[in-house]
Amino acid sequence: MLMVICSIAIGLSFGHTAKGVMATLCLFRFCLGFGIDGDYLLSATIMSEYANKKTRGAFIAVVFTTQGFGILTGGIVSIIISAAFKERFDYPAYRDDRAGSTVPEADYIWCTTLMLGALPAALTYYWRMKMPEIARYTALVAKNAKRAAPECRGII
Repeated sequence: MLMVICSIAIGLSFGHTAKGVMATLCLFRFCLGFGIDGDYLLSATIMSEYANKKTRGAFIAVVFTTQGFGILTGGIVSIIISAAFKERFDYPAYRDDRAGSTVPEADYIWCTTLMLGALPAALTYYWRMKMPEIARYTALVAKNAKRAAPECRGII
């Protein structure tokens, strides 16, 4: 949930001065880093707990390779949003007019891109809330051996 809140807050980092925008941007980006780091480690743990011995290594590899796909997807989304804004707002080329080449609406490009980062974070949060507890927790901590038994058969 921290990732969702911070992604939206980063996109809303507006201010009247550049220092104000940078201060809020840095603050929320710093907090977002805690959420990402926690999720990164949690993802590998969840995959190793749910996988059986044969597929555990492959599942862990998938967790770490999806980071690259996320970076690639973020770049593609940035290009699409930039192209959409370029199509919508008319401005001179940088070589012709340095000051006028960046329209005031250009701030919405990075805001929109960063706020879209809340979508995968929200989906991850939703899916994690819908996940059943692992069989070991269900049997030992929740003291529900009947519910844990079918899950244990699928893992072993």
